Amino acid sequence: MPHTAATARRSRTSWAARRDRGAALIGALRGLVSAIGEDACLIDVGGVGYVVQAGSRTLSRLSVGEAAALCIETHVREDAIRLFGFASEEERGWFVHLQSVQSVGARVALSILDTLTIAELSDAIALQDKASLARANGVGPKLAIRIVTELAGKAPGRGFLSHAPLPSAKPVLVAGASGARGDAVSALVNLGIDQTTAARAVATAAKAMPEDAPTPELIRAALKEVRGAT
Repeated sequence: MPHTAATARRSRTSWAARRDRGAALIGALRGLVSAIGEDACLIDVGGVGYVVQAGSRTLSRLSVGEAAALCIETHVREDAIRLFGFASEEERGWFVHLQSVQSVGARVALSILDTLTIAELSDAIALQDKASLARANGVGPKLAIRIVTELAGKAPGRGFLSHAPLPSAKPVLVAGASGARGDAVSALVNLGIDQTTAARAVATAAKAMPEDAPTPELIRAALKEVRGAT
């Protein structure tokens, strides 16, 4: 059957329809690591090998022959289905969130997540720290400005808020934003402070406090930052 423009359109529509219905989308994989490459790994799940693209931070925590569990973001295209693997739902959510910015594709989003931890990324956006984002490969000064501007005050999707941990013989973990930070930002917003200001105040306060600082102390310090700025 000849491949006409109409056929191509029908093919794209078919893929889009399946994607929108959530059909055949993979959200997580658990299996044995068969191989590790520069930007991808091969996960054997019940005798089926899945090629999963991932950042170096995640890949460095995998070992060939050992079990691993990854959260998956599935990209459906007309000619391919690509799987991107992450150690946590939070990291996967940021991967999607970053791509809401024009000119940020999957490769650049992975590069940013390789360069900055979730906590560092959150702080960079809250504090409008363009220089930190520009450290990532593929992120120039103009794109760094666009990212901190467009994502200011916006939280990434939280994915599956309640799900069982993905067990693994060798847990794959990356540093993430402390739950205390999110709680502190929410507390400030509930007090009538706008999201952008609250996030910036918490990020500034957190830099002068231990990583495990309790939420009440972080809230008090962030409130001082807000009052000092007014």
